[in-house]
Amino acid sequence: MTTSEFQSMASLKPKAQVLLDAHQGPDPLVLPNIWDVTSARTVAAAGFPVIATSSRAIAGVFGFQDNDSSNPDSIFNFLTRIAEAVSLPVTADLEAGYGLVSEELVGRIFAAGLVGCNLEDTDHHGDSVLIDANEQAGFIARVRAASDSAGIHLVINARVDSFIRQVGNDDQQLEDAVRRGRLYLEAGADCIYPIALVDRERIARLTDSLSGPVNVVARKGGMSIKELASLGVRRISFASALFQSMNDQLRRAALRLAESKNLDSVWQAMPATSR
Repeated sequence: MTTSEFQSMASLKPKAQVLLDAHQGPDPLVLPNIWDVTSARTVAAAGFPVIATSSRAIAGVFGFQDNDSSNPDSIFNFLTRIAEAVSLPVTADLEAGYGLVSEELVGRIFAAGLVGCNLEDTDHHGDSVLIDANEQAGFIARVRAASDSAGIHLVINARVDSFIRQVGNDDQQLEDAVRRGRLYLEAGADCIYPIALVDRERIARLTDSLSGPVNVVARKGGMSIKELASLGVRRISFASALFQSMNDQLRRAALRLAESKNLDSVWQAMPATSR
């Protein structure tokens, strides 16, 4: 390892600790997920302590599908540019790890300047809906071991896809999520991410059943930060919602321009502050 590489790795340790500590409160960690350098700088300038990416948004930027089939070279080169553009800790949504073995995955994470990651348990490349829970726990344990070997605590947000993949009825989904969440925490995950879990009762039951932090997705018209905190939620993210909102605004402006042939129609389709 060169001197510059050593210095770069050393600089990640305090960032990783900042990200890990942010999961301990007193308030939930709120993450407006970004998709490029500009959006990362915008979120940093707004005063957020951590930058988090959305895999669906970044896959969309590249024209990839959000199904763990993205080219890892393209993704990690892009993530490196994002991490270099801000001074804050960066945690990246890495889908299911792009088929990389744990040691290579962790090496690429740290080389890109990242200190956290999301890893999901949907079985993108096999015949099952979800990866076997014990198999996924083993993968997380190997990622944790590789992180420990590097001397940096990678903050692992283990995504549980029981709800988004609708595995069984409501009670069965919750039971499966609790089982998976416990296994993943025991394997070394720092936070459990039950994506698509939105109802108050099941969120409360899940947080009560797990010994570690839980991440939920913010929903339009949904519960407030205070309400989610009262249910035991420690991390709140937006997934690809902000990226989709920006694309919706572009679509409205483009359609108005195409239909009216009036240049002013573009500005009329945008918020007053953007004109």
